This record gives sequence, structure tokens and C-alpha cells, in this order.
Amino acid sequence: MQTLAQFEERFSTEESCKDYIIAKRWADGVRCPRCGANERVYALKARPYHWVCKNKGCGERTGYRFSVLTGTIFQDTKVDLRIWFKIAYLMLTAKKGVSSLQVRRVLFGENSGTDWRTCWYICHRIRSAMQGDAFPIGGGPVEMDETYIGGKDRNRHWLKKSANRRAGRAPRTGLEKPGESVGYGKVGVIGAIERRGNVVARVIGDMDARTLGSFARKVTEDRVSLVMTDENPAYSHAFGQHTVHNTVHHGRGEYVRGSVHTNNIENFWSLLKRGVVGTYHRVSKDYLPLYLNEFSFSHNNRENPIEDVFGALITTCGR
Repeated sequence: MQTLAQFEERFSTEESCKDYIIAKRWADGVRCPRCGANERVYALKARPYHWVCKNKGCGERTGYRFSVLTGTIFQDTKVDLRIWFKIAYLMLTAKKGVSSLQVRRVLFGENSGTDWRTCWYICHRIRSAMQGDAFPIGGGPVEMDETYIGGKDRNRHWLKKSANRRAGRAPRTGLEKPGESVGYGKVGVIGAIERRGNVVARVIGDMDARTLGSFARKVTEDRVSLVMTDENPAYSHAFGQHTVHNTVHHGRGEYVRGSVHTNNIENFWSLLKRGVVGTYHRVSKDYLPLYLNEFSFSHNNRENPIEDVFGALITTCGR
């Protein structure tokens, strides 16, 4: 893996960043992002890194104009691409994530005039391109588990404590369930991980049997031969007839029975929560799916060279 100094030397200009995007995005020649064709695509001499497509059904006579950034996470940005590249590099090399405030301190300094919201926006655009749920689960043994993300009730401000909310002294968040203290004010997350393979994690609204079962069927789809969960009864009828379902009873103190356990998915939850607590300190429900993308992407590419992962990330189509 190249050092940060080597990285900065490699991408020292805006043009070097654009040349890298072209090489990674269009290795066999520039293609129109609208129609996907590379015939009748002409470079604009007056505007470097811009082309016009005149294929039938696309630009035709008037032409469809596009640039090297069209259809990427950099589209319409006014921020130097070198900044985008450095932030992406920092995010990929940080095991527990990096916050936008830390990015601002590292790249611009504590007293710089750069708005932290610029770094926040760039970080979220990169997380949206990581597409954590795009990695499929294969046919190997799969572990599935659910958890809650959020702070403990006893550590909340007194206006936000569960007792005060139920007493009508504070507005409700919409996340709490009557009579439930464990998940009060927290966000439910479910995940599935293939042994020595990929992980898929998703934010869910409820922890009921229908919601858990819908996720389980979508992930397995009868192509997974063995699924391991805890003793949660919601999983009892969630899998197809071709899938073997084994459980471990955590309530009885059982965590491993032969090869049946959920330790891998629980390790993933542990890393995610340490990142939330130690790096971000607080993650809202609205943006939690993006953070799941980030940690899933890092896990699923843990054995790939950083250069390949970086190249795939910065050429991902924007959302």
C-alpha cells in the first residue's frame, strides 16, 4: 500500500486525477454514460476532458455533451478533485472510519476557513458510492443476527430519558416501543455474513418476525444451504425448504456448538459500534445506512489491494 506522501505525489494536479478516472473508467476507450456506446463519441478541443456523443437515439445531430465526471460521485462538484481523492484515501485506510471534522483538521487545519459541512458532504457522497448492500451472499454457511445502534438510556439528557418521554415531558422520537427499554430510542439493524465471505447489513424499522423474515428470505433465496442464528423465534419460519437452520441459545449461555455460532456477525457489530462510539460519537437514523455501507464495504474488500479498491470506488456511478 502506498503512503500518503506517495499518494499526494501521484495525484498532485487536477489533471492527474482526471487522467486516472479516464484510465479506470474507460480502459477500452471513452464511452457515452447515457447510451454506453463508444462509436461517434468525439472529444471537444475547446474543453479538455469533455466529449460529445452523436449516436442515434442519444445525442444524434445536436449531440449529448458529457465530461469525465458525468455519472460519478464527483458530478457537479466545485471542490478540487485532489481533495476528493485524499478524503477517499483516508476513509479507505481507516479501519474504524474517519469523521468529517477529523478530515477537516488533517487536510485544512484547525483554524482554516473551510466549512466542515463541505467535508461532511464529500464523506457522505463517498459512503453512498460504497454500496455496502451490493455485495451478494454466496452459497456457504451464513450467520444472521440483529442489533440496536444508539446510546444507552441512562446516558441521555434528562429531557430524552425514557421515563420523561413516557410521562409526556418530552416529545417522542418515533423509534421507541411501549414497555421496551432495551431498544428505546435506538435504531434496529440486521445483518448476514458468509463465513470467509461478504456481509450485508441493513437498517430496519421493526424487529418483528415479518421484517426479519423478509430480510432473511431476500438474502438467502434458497441458494444458501446453512443459516445460523440465535434463538430469536422470528427466524423459525423465515427460510426456504432447502435451507438448514441451526441456532445457538445465548440465553442459556451457549455461544458455540461445534461449527454452529454467530461470532462473525457479532464481531462485525462490535467493529461497527466501536467506530460509531469512538470515531463518530453519534450517528442519526437518517444517515445510518451510509455508515453501514462504509463498514460493509471495508469488510468486503479487506483482502483486496487498496489500489484496486480505490480505483473501483472513485469510478462508481453517483446516486
